[in-house]
Amino acid sequence: MLVKKEISMNEHCKKVLTIGVIDLSFHRIMGSIHTHMLRHMGFEVNRIFTPHKDAFDKLKSGEVDMITSAWLPFSDGQIKSEVEKEVPLLELGNHYQPQAFWGVPNYISSNEVAEIDDLKKPHVIRKMKLAIQGICPGAGISQSSVKMMDSYGLHSNGYRFYTGTEECCYGAFEQAVEQQQWVVVPLWKPNFLRLKYPIRELRDPKKIISSNDIAVLLLREDKRDLFTTDQIEQLDRLSFSVDIIEKLDERVSRYNDPLDELCEEFLQAEGILGNRN
Repeated sequence: MLVKKEISMNEHCKKVLTIGVIDLSFHRIMGSIHTHMLRHMGFEVNRIFTPHKDAFDKLKSGEVDMITSAWLPFSDGQIKSEVEKEVPLLELGNHYQPQAFWGVPNYISSNEVAEIDDLKKPHVIRKMKLAIQGICPGAGISQSSVKMMDSYGLHSNGYRFYTGTEECCYGAFEQAVEQQQWVVVPLWKPNFLRLKYPIRELRDPKKIISSNDIAVLLLREDKRDLFTTDQIEQLDRLSFSVDIIEKLDERVSRYNDPLDELCEEFLQAEGILGNRN
């Protein structure tokens, strides 16, 4: 009986972390990378996959200890500030430098459509699909797209912006390209669609969509003591190119490679997983 009790106490003393992973494919890549890093440090790691706002609500309530990966200071900055009114947060890493934009397939000439205002040209309106399909409403690109519609007066020219799933966004774009239709896609880097399709970014003179974010790990300050200084530094040093995240995303999203196995192999090949602490 004493032995069983001792084992139970040891199990209870394990360091357990719960990660909130924004449920989009490229965020799942970073979620897997962080999971491998933390497990290698000796943590027991649970993951909760959830939409943007829900992830930050869970961070505030303590249901999750960290979020991977927030885009700051612009895309997720406002929702982060709401959490910080109640919970201090620590930003770790410069994991990659994302960029949101509106794009069109490259078969649409830049002489006809080069910037957002060009969408209002009468002959462009006649050719362009007026339904602009985005992703979930809490995403930074979706919030910026709503502002884009208002700031450029696109509603009065017949355009409509819709939120939905990743599959809705990608499916609408790929179907349009298959039929060589003119279409606008609210997109971002990293995104595996850019590896398959030549997509040209439209200029945004009003700078509604910011391109100066960095992707970071957000950790509740009250969980910092679970880490050694070296472990915090390891997480803070994590840095990848947008191209790397896109290629990993493509392997999972288009070639069905197992997420965790792929990311672990990548980290091992890069020499990022060192000795356990």
